[in-house]
Amino acid sequence: MIVRRTESSLQLITQPDHAALARRIMDVWIADGLPDAPRRASIFHAVAEHDNGWRDVDQAPIVDDESGAILDFISAPLDVRQGIWPRGVARLAEDPWAAALVAEHAVFIYSRWRPNPDWTAFFVQMEALRDRYVAAAALTLEDLQREYLFLRVADLMSLAFCNGWTDVQRMGRYEIAMRGNAVSVSPDPFGGRTVPVEIEARELPVKKWTTREAAAALAAAPRVILRGVVSG
Repeated sequence: MIVRRTESSLQLITQPDHAALARRIMDVWIADGLPDAPRRASIFHAVAEHDNGWRDVDQAPIVDDESGAILDFISAPLDVRQGIWPRGVARLAEDPWAAALVAEHAVFIYSRWRPNPDWTAFFVQMEALRDRYVAAAALTLEDLQREYLFLRVADLMSLAFCNGWTDVQRMGRYEIAMRGNAVSVSPDPFGGRTVPVEIEARELPVKKWTTREAAAALAAAPRVILRGVVSG
């Protein structure tokens, strides 16, 4: 779950909805040879489904028992953060290149935890899955790492918007930042176009929650549409 905080409320966005937004943004991306890429369909499939492992988890908020805070995808318990990736990759097994890209995504985004022994088994598992699907696609790890750029920048653009992140996010030669309701990407990958974006969130008050209360409140929560733009 993405938890976007305002002064008076929490705006909850599911990870699969964020991934779907990332996919829509990439429809307008014309840089780096993407429009003519031979594996474009699999790249777009990976972008759209990269967080499908959160689908079941995001049916209800995760609440910290001690503080009563609703936890987002960054602060969720370790077993949750690690467990969603093998499940998500398995759901893409019929598209090996998409599965390999999502496995690489899991390895990349958690790379800072590699020295931690609590993560050792995770990296062993995800790298084995990645390598299996790369081999099934009859391609190389170098091919994968080159095309992974598209998944990661799509992820960052959507995350910046959904979270309201104002810190600069970087991937390869690209810098991504949000000001107001506008996400900017430099250098411009859209050929001068401005991309309207919107996503649905469910709004809860800021308070101390229990797991049962939060689940019931989410089911009845008012839905709000967050709108903005992405541009170079």
